[in-house]
Amino acid sequence: MRVLIQRVSEASVAIEGEPTRAIGPGLLVLLGIEEADETADIEWLCGKISRLRIFGDEDGNMNKSVTDIGGELMVISQFTLFSSTKKGNRPGFTRAARPDVAVPLYEQFVKRLRFDSGTEVKTGTFGADMKVGLVNDGPVTIWIDSKDRE
Repeated sequence: MRVLIQRVSEASVAIEGEPTRAIGPGLLVLLGIEEADETADIEWLCGKISRLRIFGDEDGNMNKSVTDIGGELMVISQFTLFSSTKKGNRPGFTRAARPDVAVPLYEQFVKRLRFDSGTEVKTGTFGADMKVGLVNDGPVTIWIDSKDRE
């Protein structure tokens, strides 16, 4: 499981035919799921995201988490985080989990992040064509792969 986390002052997702979903200061989490992912990956990542100290304290040092600042969270499915560009110029996506595997893990991830953070988590729609907007604060962008935790 891979996440690309962006500290944002605001973020939104527009999905055709649905109202735009938006957050204020907090984290935008782009989530990629592969076939080998399991509950242990979700538990570790959601705990890490909830406690990740990338927000400024009174002295401007990155010492506070999204929960410490009462920030908001948005999770967007992003299968392209598992793209391979080794051959040719067209990315391959064979490592990305198929929807029958990915959707239940995505839903479990969102539920666990809500639990760990103690806050509502706004989402996109899995598999939909989405228009994501964000204002990266810092900029601060963090890449985490659950298979690199050892």
